[in-house]
Formats: sequence, C-alpha cells, structure tokens
Amino acid sequence: MTYEEVRAFALGLPGVEDGTAYGRPCLKAHGKFLTRLFEDGQSLVCPAVPFDEREMLVEAEPEVVHFTDHFKNYPYVLLRLPHADPGVVRSLVTRQWRATAPKKVLKAWDETHCAPISA
Repeated sequence: MTYEEVRAFALGLPGVEDGTAYGRPCLKAHGKFLTRLFEDGQSLVCPAVPFDEREMLVEAEPEVVHFTDHFKNYPYVLLRLPHADPGVVRSLVTRQWRATAPKKVLKAWDETHCAPISA
C-alpha cells in the first residue's frame, strides 16, 4: 500500500482534507489530525491505538507494525505501508475518523454505509 492509496481512501470519508504536520503530508478530519506520513517516507502514523492493542499488533506483525521511542508513551503505531494489509490500514484510519467526526456526520454515514444487523 502507498500513502497515495491511503489518501485516496481517506478523502472518500466526509470532512477529510489534505494538510501538513511536522513538515510531512498529513490528512485531517473535521479539522483534527487523522494520520500522516512518518519521516521515513514509508510508514503511516496511526493514532488512537490502545497500548494493549499496540503490543498485540507489534508482536503479531513486527515487520509491519512498529513505534519509535517518541511514541512510546502515546497510543500510536507506525505501519510500514509497503507491507501493510490494506484492510488493517483502512480500519485504523476509519477508527480515527470516527473518533473525530461529529455525531450528525457519523449518523448519516452509518445510515448509508452500514448494513443493518438482522436477527
């Protein structure tokens, strides 16, 4: 996966726009940080990953999921995009997008994009 593919996916979500953070391309959702390209040019910075989940992801796929000392005390992971599963990337980006989206936007999105649960 490439940053351009991440960008194309994310820009399909309501309220997402291009920006910069720390001198790198980033995506913002509703004016808040969504994700950015890490300084290595290959990894995607993904926020809102609880520490226990981060440990599990790093252990399961250390060639893909990692973090630096800078992120040690923050709930972030870095995903090496060339090796990342597109579904995992989309899931993490969508999770952060949902965390930034206003309730009204989420309701409209869920009404048009989520299949109803049948009994």
